[in-house]
Amino acid sequence: MTSCVDEDVSITSVSLSDITSSSSISDKVCVHWGCELSSSQTTVVFKADDDLLENQFFIKTICLSAQASDEMHVIAVSDGVGESKPVPIATLRHCMPTVSFPALELMPPVTFSLCSGNGPVFISAQHITLNPTENTEEEEEGGRFLADDLTD
Repeated sequence: MTSCVDEDVSITSVSLSDITSSSSISDKVCVHWGCELSSSQTTVVFKADDDLLENQFFIKTICLSAQASDEMHVIAVSDGVGESKPVPIATLRHCMPTVSFPALELMPPVTFSLCSGNGPVFISAQHITLNPTENTEEEEEGGRFLADDLTD
């Protein structure tokens, strides 16, 4: 159960709609991100590059290490929207060591805090970077071709 996702692992995420509507798949980049919270490091911050690209950050899983003590471990998160206060999103104990999130999206920068317990607690997330200007232009061009084909 003690595993953590490498921060440097990068893959390109492709969906069927991306392949059919865009000639350039490299407009979307998916990077898996992970961190460990413990008594020695109770706070971790994820920051996206300030590069005019659209950034999406999804929390996927929070899990408790097998070496963690049998106590309540509370994890809170705050995101970059305004001056948000940390909100508890997971309470873990050995009887419930993992929480999965199907679609919890936050706006970077995202701060994770171990509010209670000593951990270690592992967090895995997904950072998707989109270039919306290129996608919009390509979709408009594709739409014009379809409209022309229908009128012929």
